[in-house]
Amino acid sequence: MEAIADVGVFGGSGFYSFIEDVTELDISTPYGPPSDKVAIADIYGKRVAFLPRHGKKHSIPPHMIPYRANLHAMKQLGVRNIIAPTASGSLKADIAPGDFVVCDQFIDRTWGRKDTFYDGPETVHTSSAKPYSPELCKLAYECGLELGMKMHPKGTIVIIQGPRFSTVAESRWFSRMGWDVINMTQYPECYLALELGMPYVNISMITDYDAGLEGRDDIKPVTHEEVIRVFEAGNDKLKKLLLRMIEQL
Repeated sequence: MEAIADVGVFGGSGFYSFIEDVTELDISTPYGPPSDKVAIADIYGKRVAFLPRHGKKHSIPPHMIPYRANLHAMKQLGVRNIIAPTASGSLKADIAPGDFVVCDQFIDRTWGRKDTFYDGPETVHTSSAKPYSPELCKLAYECGLELGMKMHPKGTIVIIQGPRFSTVAESRWFSRMGWDVINMTQYPECYLALELGMPYVNISMITDYDAGLEGRDDIKPVTHEEVIRVFEAGNDKLKKLLLRMIEQL
């Protein structure tokens, strides 16, 4: 397929209004259909492909997202860089709701997800020592600072299976391990991009403190309603960040 897009954006259903005047494409992949139609739009002279990872109606839970189809669809479109914002929880007191973390490492705590394009007979062992693109991470951080956003230049994100949130014991364990951010969708999405050779960056918008922080009785466990409230409050900032990054790429 001739290259149709330069930049790919994955996001939750709340990001779909990020682009206007779109052309929607049905993409077929060897791994089945992606989460939804791919929306293509011109932004700052670049062709941007947008795909809501949960579907436009947020109908696909984290453990059922067709990650391989989503990444392969981007590859088929000719995408060269992927920007992947997520709503995430904080595991540290100094990373507050409303902050943004540009993650540079992940910890996989999921299971049963199709997480490679190499199921045989071809076998390839891809290094994931540095799973996120240093260049895109630097760009995301600098663009966020320019926009006056509270940015953290690095962080380790732990990915849980979902759709349930963590227990208090799990959340405290993650914090004691020194991990910074928690999410349900970064794996295998990030690693699959690595297998396909597409530079990838995650921008975690912090919506909550997971199941609470040890020694902080004033911080309550996360609820879905609170996540949505904080997410909507920070969504405009995130859209501005995505636009600035696309302009600078």
